[in-house]
Amino acid sequence: MADTKNPGDKTLSVGSKTLSLKPRTETGVVRQSFSHGRSKSVVVEKKTKRRLAGEPASAPEIPAAPVAKAPAAPVRAPEPARTTPRPSGVVLRTLTEDEQTARATALADARLREEEERRVAEAEAARRNSKEFKEQQEREAAEARKKAEEERHRAEEEAKARAEREATKRLDETKAKATATTTTAAPARTGAAKPAATPARGPVAADGSDEDEAPRMVRRPGGPPRPVVAAKPAAKPAPAKQRGRLTLSTALNADDVRERSIASFRRRTQRLKGHASNEPKEKLVREVTIPEAITIQELANRMSERAVDVIRMLMKQGAMHKITDVIDADTAQLIAEELGHSVKRVAASDVEEGLFDVAEDHASDTTSRPPVVTVMGHVDHGKTSLLDALRHANVVSGEAGGITQHIGAYQVTSPESGKKITFIDTPGHAAFTAMRARGAKVTDIVILVVAADDGVMPQTIEAINHAKAAGVPMIVAINKIDKPDAKPERVRTELLQHDVQVESFGGDVVDVEVSAKNKTNLDKLLEMIALQAEMLDLKTNPDRPAEGTVIEAKLDRGRGPVATVLVQRGTLRVGDIIVAGAEMGRVRALINDQGQTIQEAGPSVPVEVLGFNGPPEAGDRLAVVENEARARQVTDYRAHAKREKSAAATGMRGSLEQMMSQLKTTGRKDFPLVIKADVQGSLEAILGSLEKLGTDEVAARILHAGVGGISESDVTLAEGFNAAIIGFSVRANKEAAALAKRNGIEIRYYNIIYDLVDDVKKAMSGLLAPTLRETMLGNAQVLEVFNISKVGKIAGCRVTDGTVERGANVRLIRDNVVVHEGKLSTLKRFKDEVKEVQSGQECGMAFESYQDMRVGDVIECYRVETIQRSL
Repeated sequence: MADTKNPGDKTLSVGSKTLSLKPRTETGVVRQSFSHGRSKSVVVEKKTKRRLAGEPASAPEIPAAPVAKAPAAPVRAPEPARTTPRPSGVVLRTLTEDEQTARATALADARLREEEERRVAEAEAARRNSKEFKEQQEREAAEARKKAEEERHRAEEEAKARAEREATKRLDETKAKATATTTTAAPARTGAAKPAATPARGPVAADGSDEDEAPRMVRRPGGPPRPVVAAKPAAKPAPAKQRGRLTLSTALNADDVRERSIASFRRRTQRLKGHASNEPKEKLVREVTIPEAITIQELANRMSERAVDVIRMLMKQGAMHKITDVIDADTAQLIAEELGHSVKRVAASDVEEGLFDVAEDHASDTTSRPPVVTVMGHVDHGKTSLLDALRHANVVSGEAGGITQHIGAYQVTSPESGKKITFIDTPGHAAFTAMRARGAKVTDIVILVVAADDGVMPQTIEAINHAKAAGVPMIVAINKIDKPDAKPERVRTELLQHDVQVESFGGDVVDVEVSAKNKTNLDKLLEMIALQAEMLDLKTNPDRPAEGTVIEAKLDRGRGPVATVLVQRGTLRVGDIIVAGAEMGRVRALINDQGQTIQEAGPSVPVEVLGFNGPPEAGDRLAVVENEARARQVTDYRAHAKREKSAAATGMRGSLEQMMSQLKTTGRKDFPLVIKADVQGSLEAILGSLEKLGTDEVAARILHAGVGGISESDVTLAEGFNAAIIGFSVRANKEAAALAKRNGIEIRYYNIIYDLVDDVKKAMSGLLAPTLRETMLGNAQVLEVFNISKVGKIAGCRVTDGTVERGANVRLIRDNVVVHEGKLSTLKRFKDEVKEVQSGQECGMAFESYQDMRVGDVIECYRVETIQRSL
């Protein structure tokens, strides 16, 4: 009986014989051959895979041949499994639960795989169908477009041919009519009289010929009728020009020939212009404005030339440039003149033209103005006290140390004449030379105050020189005549040494003996001032833009930048736009010397001006400009010039390496300082004094100098350079003081310029290298040299003159040549160490780190003293 196996069965019973499901095995023998004639038989078993029911036997794999893709066939439902008829006598075993679960899982996975394959096949078929549909639509659309294009081309060709035929036909008709008209007009020209009227041409027939072809007859009086010559046909008015793009409809409906388009007409015009452009053009000569520096592009634009031509000319001169390079004014002028242009040179300083002295005042417009009187003289000669006596004020009490350190301007009314006099008080200290110079420049009359008990002093001589340089008259006021040791005659005699000859000595200089303390002869002094002013005949025009000079400037915490201005010409009003040095602003308020707010200030009136953007420098000239744009232009130029001047003066700090190399080269030490003062004039005086203190070895280096209180930025700057901060009549705010204390920055406050200069001088003296001075102590002669173990060589000496001290510096002289310099380490007399040995006594000496001593050598003993230098 043949074996019958069902899938999943492990045992089958056929009759009484039990059949096992062991794997089927095929057995064979294979002989292996080895080297040297050896061989071996090997049994080979081949196991075959157990197959389930209905599964086909395995066959060798055959590579699939390429088959063209075809549309997927519809997926058919799986056929029910064919059951093999059970043979008789075969008993089936029941499956276990695990086997049933495994079989169910395998069947479910098979169904899922079939479903997934079916969905993929359907999606692929749909995608393929959609792609084919799109391709078909595109092919149909392309064919439709091609047909439409062909029809359009054919219609255009037909329209063009029809238009050409009609144009040819119309041209032939026109020529025929012209010939007929010429033939008809020949006999008419033989007549003597001209036709009385010319008939109008009849309407044109459809074929292009006139309807009234027969000529009309006109009967002349006394003669036979003659034919009237037909008038020459007028030109047919052109139909409206076809606009827009030529389309199929316009081509089919066109009754006339297309005329020249606008684009074609423009092209023809351009061609004609191109032929005409070959003719040489006329050269355009321009006036070229050339500043101090200009780029090549800008120069070419101003000359209406090509930039490449300018660069070519520069290359001929041996200079290679780009279009953005900057060239100087001389080179630009050479190029412009070579190209045939005229040149107008301008400079950056031209922005200041027209600020001052624009036009002279007419005599009819001028009025008298108060004189400006400057009080000058040596320190502590009573200048401010004299002004206080004239003004009935007490300015001296407000000055630190009892000396004037600020420049002031006041107005006094003369009690006799009632006229006003403007006084300018200048400091007398040597540091305030610039203030005195400013006072002399703006003044009309100088009062030279000399103390009767002191005579002519250095600042008195300086004031005389300032007055002579300004070319103004001088009045000598001999003050302090109330003192018992006053000698006015000595003052007059000393003035002669400086070419100042008073009237009492036959000169032309007025002198008045006064006493500010007792108010003696003050009225006489005012009378002399009024008399001198009348002789000068001071007049000006008040109805013009104001001009003046900044006497002093400061930075007030509550009011901002404040400038004391002396108006010299015109009238300064609230709201005017003003320029002074590198600062500009609009006048917000005017305050006179009495502290009153005024709306305008006329000539020779000193006022405080509020409204500047920043404090101007003392001595700057003030001017009123028409608008802010002009003011900003002027201040920008002045600020740039100021920066360049400052950079040239300081040499541009450079890097740290450059500073160190400069220090090594020059050996000069710097004393860094940050200085803040109350007013610009005091700051200027301090800087001038510190600059004079500098030497070749040490100098004051001003990191920052400004007007106003000490701020945190000043402390930060001083910290970076390890500098000291000096405040003159100003204080540091709370935050700056705390920051300085926290960082260990020293802030020193001063109210008197003497103390400030002296302290800085002492501090700078500490940077000087001390001077070493030698003091000879005595000489000794070596008599014997002893060699002691563990000690070295000891020289037995006798002191020939002076004394020898232990620890002093010594020189060993052999045959009048110094062979060693060092210090004395041991000095003994007998067995005891002694501090010094007197002349004529013997002792033992040993040197530090030196043993080569010989009999007959001379030992010179001296002391080196360090002496601190000072400026």
